[in-house]
Amino acid sequence: MSPSRPSPSELIQLAAETAEQAYAPYSNYRVGAALVTTEGVVFTGCNVENASYGLCNCAERTAVFTAVREGYKRFNEIAIVAPGDTPPYPCGACRQVLAEFCGPDCRIYVACSTNLTSHEEMSLGDLLPKAFSFKDR
Repeated sequence: MSPSRPSPSELIQLAAETAEQAYAPYSNYRVGAALVTTEGVVFTGCNVENASYGLCNCAERTAVFTAVREGYKRFNEIAIVAPGDTPPYPCGACRQVLAEFCGPDCRIYVACSTNLTSHEEMSLGDLLPKAFSFKDR
């Protein structure tokens, strides 16, 4: 029996809860992500900062890397939540990592932690058109 798929609002809530676990002493910008595998399994991740900013890891990649460690390599949804008034769109590195494991139809939900009931939805193809991905190897 496969797990029931969470709704976008449930994913956003999971991402918001996970953001509370972020290690963000430098930026105080706590980001959470909730990722859904094609099988319906959910993995979460938060950002982890470092004094050497180049060694930081985003919430999206933390979720993907955790899922891959558990044997999952295909995803079809991700929710991302962060503080502020601007939705937390994935950075270029996260978009490329998502392209490796998701198709262009992967649904991405972004929301600000101050208003979880309002979110934006887009596809990975919208964010990263003509992506180089696993299909190109």
